[in-house]
Amino acid sequence: MNFFKQWGHFMVMGARAHAKWELNVSNTILRDRKRLVILGLLMLPVILGGVCFAEHIAEEVGGVLPDLLGGHKAYSPAFYNTGIFIVSILIGLGAGLITGCIGAGGGFIIAPALMSAGIKGILAVGTDLFHIFAKAIMGSVIHRKLGNVSVPLAVVFLIGAIIGATVGGLVNRVLYEINPVLSDAFITTIYSLMLGFLGIYALTDFLKARKATEPKDFHGGKSEGAEMGGLPKRLQSMKLPPMVKFDYDITPGGRSISWLFLVLSGALVGMAAGIMGVGGGFLTFPIFVYMLGVSSMTTVGTDIFQIVFTAGYASISQYAIFGFIFYTLAMGMLLGSLLGIQIGAMVTKVVEGITIRGFYAMAVLAGFVNRIFALPAKLGAMDVIPISKQLGSILETIGVWAFFIVIGGFGVWVIGTFLKNIRVLKGEGARA
Repeated sequence: MNFFKQWGHFMVMGARAHAKWELNVSNTILRDRKRLVILGLLMLPVILGGVCFAEHIAEEVGGVLPDLLGGHKAYSPAFYNTGIFIVSILIGLGAGLITGCIGAGGGFIIAPALMSAGIKGILAVGTDLFHIFAKAIMGSVIHRKLGNVSVPLAVVFLIGAIIGATVGGLVNRVLYEINPVLSDAFITTIYSLMLGFLGIYALTDFLKARKATEPKDFHGGKSEGAEMGGLPKRLQSMKLPPMVKFDYDITPGGRSISWLFLVLSGALVGMAAGIMGVGGGFLTFPIFVYMLGVSSMTTVGTDIFQIVFTAGYASISQYAIFGFIFYTLAMGMLLGSLLGIQIGAMVTKVVEGITIRGFYAMAVLAGFVNRIFALPAKLGAMDVIPISKQLGSILETIGVWAFFIVIGGFGVWVIGTFLKNIRVLKGEGARA
């Protein structure tokens, strides 16, 4: 029980580190006119060209795209239109509001939201990865400001991450070629397990915090990683050459760990990125700090560094070249998330930390309910469990409505709180 409790805590810490990265990237993009111009130029051809081309295709072939753009009806919905683009902006906005307000990465809702909107799982994963990559590239100037990136640590870690991302992408594509429903069921199962575990931990953490006399801000917490536990000490004592050195500013002479453990860690994070379409930050932080014994400052910098390359490699080599990226959705999500992160971050100045913890637990559990209720229909379609199509459809509909009601309600609450306190926030901005 204690192990699961600690691992839940580690995952939340990782989600917070990833949220800080997203907020910094968002600020970097929105405060630079050149980047805003580039973003606008990226949007125009995708929106106008995509809509014109796909509507022409839809007219020519009756709404069914040719095989060269992907088989098994991968592009569902199979054409671009204004409605789909607006949906993508709203999904990005919801993820951004969660990231900015809660202080934990909101990317975990993107793939479930896309799948609930009718996008095939493999396409949702590829699109989410490309959205992360596009955001990371546009905000890459942030790396110059970070003096806490251990290049040797990052390079060895990336060897494993690239291997893992390749395996993850291959698994998704093979399952999709066998049966698209099997692919959706696999991705749904992975998300159900991850979100269920994280959601139960977050809810327990919230209930405990309510009983505490002085609940800590969700964004707070002491720096982790300066003191090592038993596992990191044991791993660092195994001298399997070559050894990689890091954290010279924490310990005289620095710390060192075998390249083998770094490569294995990178492979795990890369596989998660390749299969789930996430940056892997929620895993990198706990693995680095609590298993490998890397300081939290070095971990955050190295995590930011690896996201650019892992997401870029996985999105392009494992999904883009096989036609599994919906570019219109990716650009819409980028636009929505940039706005959502800014609004969410400002709302934290006028909302109590305990409230934010509650919303985090609610958002994660909504994603869990969405995926677990979608699973019976997919398993029934493959004859794994005896369930009627009608019952499976009803359960899936309940999951979709529960998900969008919770996330939509959260979004309305955050934006409403922002508008209600806009004068207060302006005053704080002027004083700053």
